[in-house]
Amino acid sequence: MTLVIASMVGTGVFTSLGFQLEEIQSGFVLLLLWVVGGIVALAGAVSYAELGAVLPRSGGEYNFLARIYHPAAGFVSGCISTIMGFSAPSALVAITFGSYVASAFPGQSPTLWAVGLILALTGFHTTTRRAGARVQRATTFVKIALIVSFCVAAWFWVPVIQPINFSPSLDQLPLITSGAFAVALIYVYYAYTGWNSVTYMMDEFEKPGEMLSRVMGNGTLIVLCLYLLLNFTFLVTTPIDLMVGRVEIGYVSANYVFGRNGAALMGVMLAVLLISTLSALTLAGPRVILVLGQDFSKLRFFARTNQAGVPFIAVLTQSALSLIFIATASFDFILVFAGFALGLNSFVTVLGVFILRWQGRAPGPEYQIPFYPLPPLLFLALTGWTLIHIMSLRPAEAWASLAVIAIATILYAVLRDKRPPTP
Repeated sequence: MTLVIASMVGTGVFTSLGFQLEEIQSGFVLLLLWVVGGIVALAGAVSYAELGAVLPRSGGEYNFLARIYHPAAGFVSGCISTIMGFSAPSALVAITFGSYVASAFPGQSPTLWAVGLILALTGFHTTTRRAGARVQRATTFVKIALIVSFCVAAWFWVPVIQPINFSPSLDQLPLITSGAFAVALIYVYYAYTGWNSVTYMMDEFEKPGEMLSRVMGNGTLIVLCLYLLLNFTFLVTTPIDLMVGRVEIGYVSANYVFGRNGAALMGVMLAVLLISTLSALTLAGPRVILVLGQDFSKLRFFARTNQAGVPFIAVLTQSALSLIFIATASFDFILVFAGFALGLNSFVTVLGVFILRWQGRAPGPEYQIPFYPLPPLLFLALTGWTLIHIMSLRPAEAWASLAVIAIATILYAVLRDKRPPTP
């Protein structure tokens, strides 16, 4: 559960509000974004739990799509997960970490701090599983404590509450159904990315069919509450004009509420809590590269593990990709680019729930989706609506994602084994 929570609570919630405020400045609509995102994540979680009960194996979407559709679909999905699901978010987390450190200590290089954090956590997660697990548990509990402490302190310290309206009204309906709301949801979906992180490590569960839904569902509910708490705090304590278009929202809010010295302290605290997010991504993501190496003989190099069973080559590969993102792309482009591809990946995966049932491969007594078919239908409807708007409003990022999918398809044709693998 700490893996699920830490995977989600990272850059998204501390950077999204500045971009959302460029088009939406209604308190009710802004909080509704996070509620809708949480509902979609919960619907996806129960759907993935059923897929995990029927098709238990590590690898996440790679495992599901390869066994539901075709090995080519699994390979493309594995590439999406590796590049956009873990490497790109790792870069965003590291960039945000560096931005907060530089805000707290002017003159520091955000890029150097970002690179340093990736290298340090890579070192931890290429040694033993026990070392990685200890880092993950400790940093996640610190993260939750820091978030709650920040919110409570801001409520009591702020000199004046901001005049923002959180009441719903019919006048807000056009905004809720607009393209701006759909684009803002991409930032929210990205912030919730990670609810499915444990599906990449199912081989390490004793009873995946029973545990997946509980771990993903409870973890997502906790994160939903934390997201509402944080965004409500930002909106009632900090003037909107100070936050519009800013990446380091947490630092901006702390600077207004606590002053320069308090903001420096909060900047360090917010940077510290991002460590658990990057740790979770470094822990779970390489398991996709690992199973790709196990299934494709030409990629067998990536399946190598050390004496502790840690896929160290896969960890090093993911970290290297993250460093490339830091060096070559902007924050906003990476976020929307990754968000579109991950939304499409999850859409096709949840659609697989209906295909499995149509094929007669229904889950056993371990787990079945509650209120079926409502959760997967809700997930598909809201995710599909958002993806269509992204195609029309942010075509550069959408086409870049589709280009990666096309290149991955070509790579599959080159790398696939000509004869079936030995049982």
